[in-house]
Amino acid sequence: MDLVLINPGGRGGIYQSLGNELTAIEPPLWCRIIAGYVRDQGYSVTIIDSEADNLAPPAVAQKVHDLAPHLICVVVFGHQPSASTQQMVPAGETCRALKDIAPSIPLLIVGGHVSALPERTLQEEAVDFACKGEGPATVVQLLKALLTPPLQLAGVEGLVWKKDGEEIIVNPSAPLTVDLDKEFHGSAWDLLPMDKYRAHNWQCFGDLNARMPYASIYTSLGCPYKCNFCCINAPFDSNRYRMRDPKKVVEEIDLLYNVYGVKTFKIIDEMFVLNERHVTSICDLLIERDLDLNIWAYARIDTIKPHFLKKLRKAGFRWLALGIESGSEHVRNGAAKTLRSEDIVNIVRQIQMADINVIGNYIFGLPGDDLETMQQTLDLAIDLNCEFGNFYSAMAYPGSPLYLSAIEDGLDLPLKWSGYSQHSYDCKPLSTDNLTAAEILEFRDTAFHHYFEGERYLTMATQKFGWETRKHIEEMSKHRLSREIVEVAKS
Repeated sequence: MDLVLINPGGRGGIYQSLGNELTAIEPPLWCRIIAGYVRDQGYSVTIIDSEADNLAPPAVAQKVHDLAPHLICVVVFGHQPSASTQQMVPAGETCRALKDIAPSIPLLIVGGHVSALPERTLQEEAVDFACKGEGPATVVQLLKALLTPPLQLAGVEGLVWKKDGEEIIVNPSAPLTVDLDKEFHGSAWDLLPMDKYRAHNWQCFGDLNARMPYASIYTSLGCPYKCNFCCINAPFDSNRYRMRDPKKVVEEIDLLYNVYGVKTFKIIDEMFVLNERHVTSICDLLIERDLDLNIWAYARIDTIKPHFLKKLRKAGFRWLALGIESGSEHVRNGAAKTLRSEDIVNIVRQIQMADINVIGNYIFGLPGDDLETMQQTLDLAIDLNCEFGNFYSAMAYPGSPLYLSAIEDGLDLPLKWSGYSQHSYDCKPLSTDNLTAAEILEFRDTAFHHYFEGERYLTMATQKFGWETRKHIEEMSKHRLSREIVEVAKS
């Protein structure tokens, strides 16, 4: 075996009790992309998805030891940009377990967090190499170098390594891949435990038994926007936006539908509803196939075009996730999200009128927030009464402009990478000039229960999805997250 790719797990630490049944378990996109790229170059590869298989680090290490590959690669991208940092704790535990049992096998770590902090990652983690950049080209070039002595590392694009065991060298990153369908096709579904993946609970409101089988695919990489709290472009080192061929996207959906029986899909793109030609081409091709699909995707308020909402719904898009962020126009402007409240309301209503459900994403503790503006955000969420809501506290994720400004201002950041998880015990959001981290986190947790336990929301959910879904939501809301900084602040 030339290469073993590892998707680290750790749902318990990241989500507490929510990880048992409520969260999604998604096929690891970048494991697929790297695996497909490596196989195209003639190397053998396997994937160990420790999240899907619920494997502890020692079990992962034993499997790798038995395979005896030429290279191990731990892939820490997560299922959305901010998830990379929170996965660094289970990734680090996996790396240490690997070095305990197989110290002589070269170990590389890649991912969004790694690309944002490559030198620090190489210093802190039990790895031989780190990667700055997307990863596939670095993996293949490193494999070639390892298999073609004498070992020459200076020419491996994107490689972060130690010269003479001490001096850290960061090689220039590999150029961004242009032809995604040719090089980043990710056709490695046969290497994944396809019977283990499940959708988020909310995506199957009305039919909670439809969460499996499940798959997530991508149609584009990167984002042209520059929201100060977002770290999506850390692996790409630019705001470049690259798209796949719509025909290839739909062929992949068709394969998953007919071979693996998948009807429930996520579009991973941070900004799917952006380029109208791209979106409508995918929709037209899906409509031609007349598949019974339940798809969700991300969108921005200012990129939604009301005239193609019906086409999205006909193609199988039943949910759109919108970054509403704040109920305060002043705070939204500070986060580089220049939207008017009336525009938000109008677009949400138009989406719902097209029979597409809306997930409103809200952030508490953005720069400029105080108790009054956070209350405005909660009031807006209650007024919109979206079919689901995600409530976040503002984090200075590595790779985001907010992280750099927090470092410059000497702000108090989480002591461990697990503190960047929205749902972990040691979660620690960014404080503001007006609020402590504990105040923001307590407000966020209270807002979640206020929203989902409110009679207005429950009545809407009952009317739309039925009594079984209402009971499910009520059970979901019984979960109470333990928070270290809130407990300390109250003691």
